[in-house]
Amino acid sequence: MLTEYETFDATAVAELVRSGDVSATEVFEAALARIAILEPHLNTIVHPHYDLAKADIDAGLPDGPFTGVPFLIKNTGIAVKGMKMSTGSRLFQDHTDQSDCTLAARYRAAGIVILGKSNTPEFALSFATEPRSHKPTRNPWNLEHSPGGSSGGSAAAVAAGLVPFANSSDGAGSTRLPAAHTGLFGFKPSRMRNPIGPFAVEGIAGMSTPHALTKSVRDSAALLDVSSGGDQGDPYAQPFKSESFLASVARDPKPLRIGLTLASPLGTPVDPQIRTRCEEAAKLMESLGHHVEIVEDAGYDAGGLKTAWQVIPGVNVAAAVLARGKALGIEDPVSELEPVNAEWVRKALTLSGMDYLAAINQLHATARSLGQFFDRFDVLMSPATAELPPKIGEMSSETPGLDAFYDQFWAHSPFTCAFNASGFPAMSLPFGLSTSGLPIGVQFGANLGEENMLLSLAGQFERAAPWVHMRPDLSEYMT
Repeated sequence: MLTEYETFDATAVAELVRSGDVSATEVFEAALARIAILEPHLNTIVHPHYDLAKADIDAGLPDGPFTGVPFLIKNTGIAVKGMKMSTGSRLFQDHTDQSDCTLAARYRAAGIVILGKSNTPEFALSFATEPRSHKPTRNPWNLEHSPGGSSGGSAAAVAAGLVPFANSSDGAGSTRLPAAHTGLFGFKPSRMRNPIGPFAVEGIAGMSTPHALTKSVRDSAALLDVSSGGDQGDPYAQPFKSESFLASVARDPKPLRIGLTLASPLGTPVDPQIRTRCEEAAKLMESLGHHVEIVEDAGYDAGGLKTAWQVIPGVNVAAAVLARGKALGIEDPVSELEPVNAEWVRKALTLSGMDYLAAINQLHATARSLGQFFDRFDVLMSPATAELPPKIGEMSSETPGLDAFYDQFWAHSPFTCAFNASGFPAMSLPFGLSTSGLPIGVQFGANLGEENMLLSLAGQFERAAPWVHMRPDLSEYMT
């Protein structure tokens, strides 16, 4: 089992357990054996809770679609009873959740075995996973590079075969970007498709949406069938779901109108290799019967969105930091943060309610503009990122200078955040490697509630250009 474990997606592992070919305990032991070998090189798991996972198995797992499959939860936002959630910050290093949030409870009901928490940058405020409190996570494709962020620990763990799939969240591209950097499928559902209750009603004004990083499209769709659905007190209605998400993966979509943009909406550079791969993916779309039209942009104000996005997470993190400081009796809790994040929070504390409202209105304007785009097209296609995976340290928030960091943050991934601002669904699909052997992803996004259509397109893409063979070579670390 150990020699094959890393090749299976979550659905295949579940089928082995269901058939009796292996037990949940054997799968758990295979996961721990691989983690023991590779984790010292990768640093993907910051709060292991293997004792709790084993207790769940010994108590008897529910009979669900993923019974016995190991899983990690991102170290922010998702409460799991008895597990730490430090959000990558020293300020929260001793925080342990006392009960499951709705999403964790749904994962457990599906038979999933939660092993612990995956690494994330402090407060998930970076596209590189290098928190001071837990050190950098390294990309399995090249350990000198980052897997991206903020769901970098989950991405690296799945790409390296430590777990078949893992939880992520996406507030500006934090599922799709690490998926692109590690050769995985990354899907951001529509706003509120997955609940974040009962402890919160929305994340960063509704921009942050939880889901997962997976090896296959079918895993993502089947997990979304398990996790999605309204929670009591949700502030938004669930978008319409035409059929099970897994069923959509198995059938090809109708011919689609695809608008392709290759230029950064901010006018910043796009790596030529990424642009070329995106153009090749567009040709694949045309060969599958879709109509692809190059568009200059999607019509929204990218500069205005960049300005607004800094305000909203900054204010939300500032509120959490001040509350934590008060609870712990720390006079200046902001001083406990990494330098860039401390500057970000201090700036947020100077803003007014009118500043915050202006930022919220900018999100709404983005949604209106994208909505008009989707009057003309079914899908917006673009590179998932503008740059290849950064080297460790290149996007660190340890270096003072919020403005420089923030410009770099947006230049790295200028295509993703519009789908967070609007609440619309989007996904990154693997499409080959750079000349240096690093993965490249292509992004597809659609109108609110169009998960079924996107997953149908993703299934068609995966069948036409499978990525199952795309795995990092970790043999030198396996001895």
